[in-house]
Amino acid sequence: MNSGSERRRHVVLAITGASGAPIAVRLLQVMRMDPNVEVHLTISQSGAAVLHQEMGLQLNLRTPDLNALLNCVAEWSQVPAPEMSPCPDGGDDRLRYHQHDDFMTPIASGSFLTDAMVVCPCSGSTLSGIARSAASNLVQRAAEVHLKEQRKLVLVPRETPMSVLQIENMHRLAAAGAVMLPAMPGWYHNVQRIEDLVDFVVARILDQIGLDNGLIQRWKDG
Repeated sequence: MNSGSERRRHVVLAITGASGAPIAVRLLQVMRMDPNVEVHLTISQSGAAVLHQEMGLQLNLRTPDLNALLNCVAEWSQVPAPEMSPCPDGGDDRLRYHQHDDFMTPIASGSFLTDAMVVCPCSGSTLSGIARSAASNLVQRAAEVHLKEQRKLVLVPRETPMSVLQIENMHRLAAAGAVMLPAMPGWYHNVQRIEDLVDFVVARILDQIGLDNGLIQRWKDG
């Protein structure tokens, strides 16, 4: 990850209600391990429901236990959660939590400077709301801010098959400057475990937002 001499990067991470919660949790854990990354986390109600279903983690979105989230692993995982520095339940200076219905929080404004935003996983309704500039919750508003301010926005849909309407939403968002990064893992990096497939997607997300990582064996010439 980045050296201690580099400036702190500010990344918004939104977790919404599509399948793929292990990818979001792993992404948060990896970013948390980088001392030069400040994460602004928001979770939709549907996102919390998927975290419960897929990770066995039940969060109160008003007062979430962020340490439980940072140390969460899927039941099928053969790899323990990385050792994390503890943070108060409300966050600390490298992990800040924002209510999904709070439009007065800093990430709802373009004047609050961030480097990138990732919506992982990105549900179909979230995709539609961002594409229509509807901003019915903080996730959609923050994504709209990143588009209008021409900052990096990475959307990670995980649904199949996709309808023409969803494809049209993705095309519209890509044309507006968003990066469409479906949760489609590759198998060319010596896959041994399910975690390797998760790390493939996480590594590609980190590549897009400019964060160094050594999660996967990369493609090489020869």
